[in-house]
Amino acid sequence: MVAGDEARDRLDSWLAARLDVSRSRAAQLIEDGRVLLNGAVPKKRDRPVPGDRVQVRIPPPAPSPLAAQNIPLAIVYQDDDLLVIDKPPGLVVHPAPGNPQGTLVNALLHAVHDLSGIGGVLRPGIVHRLDKDTSGLLVVAKNDDAHRALSDELKARRIRRAYLVAAWGRLAADVVPVDAPIGRHHTDRRKMAVVEDGRPARTKFIRLERWRAADLVRAELDTGRTHQIRVHLLHLGHPVVGDRTYGPERHKGFGGPERGWAAGLARRTPRQFLHATELRFTHPRTGEAMRFDSPLPPDLAAAAEWARGAENAPPDLSSRGSGPGEP
Repeated sequence: MVAGDEARDRLDSWLAARLDVSRSRAAQLIEDGRVLLNGAVPKKRDRPVPGDRVQVRIPPPAPSPLAAQNIPLAIVYQDDDLLVIDKPPGLVVHPAPGNPQGTLVNALLHAVHDLSGIGGVLRPGIVHRLDKDTSGLLVVAKNDDAHRALSDELKARRIRRAYLVAAWGRLAADVVPVDAPIGRHHTDRRKMAVVEDGRPARTKFIRLERWRAADLVRAELDTGRTHQIRVHLLHLGHPVVGDRTYGPERHKGFGGPERGWAAGLARRTPRQFLHATELRFTHPRTGEAMRFDSPLPPDLAAAAEWARGAENAPPDLSSRGSGPGEP
């Protein structure tokens, strides 16, 4: 029953607010004939008034059109609403024209048996993504309510994410904040770049270790643009070690004894040295503060151990050193 103090919104908007679903989902329910307004089939643009009776029949979620595949997953936490995954490198998060199968979503459809549907379809709700060759933590919703709440948390920048990253050369300071907009590269549309008309993007880089020709850095995201950490480090002149897109062959730019060391690190880094190490958010149902940590996986840990070896350490740890992009 429509209450007397409720605004006279369109039916799809009114329904979305009361069912806690998206407006498009509410519109689909109306178009499918699953909503009655005073016993009659309405249009989504109809506006209920106080005293109107609205009836809704919500169908069970439809099976996902995507294939469930038995792909190994590291599930570090799971409850009725969400799960946290420690994603391995090389795994694409969501099916796309170039990757229709073998993705994290395909793996989740096989591993998780209590999905209650996202948008009326039995599928996991991807809240945020990691690049194919980036490893580490991400949160996935099991139902519409959790997906909407976590997505709102992400938009409000209350989901906190931190990464471990190795960057070529030496940062200008131990803490380097970057506030530089990111958008599509103006000439290479496959890449992102710092561009004047891009979307706001903010990252804080904190140096953890000085290596001979690279720094181990903690990157904290305030926003979540595509390739944000990689693009911001490139903007600083210190691309991610092992980044074949934004920093290929960068290790060859060093001279002197650093050149051989950089070549050694490049050989020992099989992919971009970027790992989602920390994830913090508020649980959408309980309100509990959730925090998860993930150490470097074996491939990057081995490269880091080699880089910090005594024979590889720079002779003067207070020296800023030299390298590509150094001021």
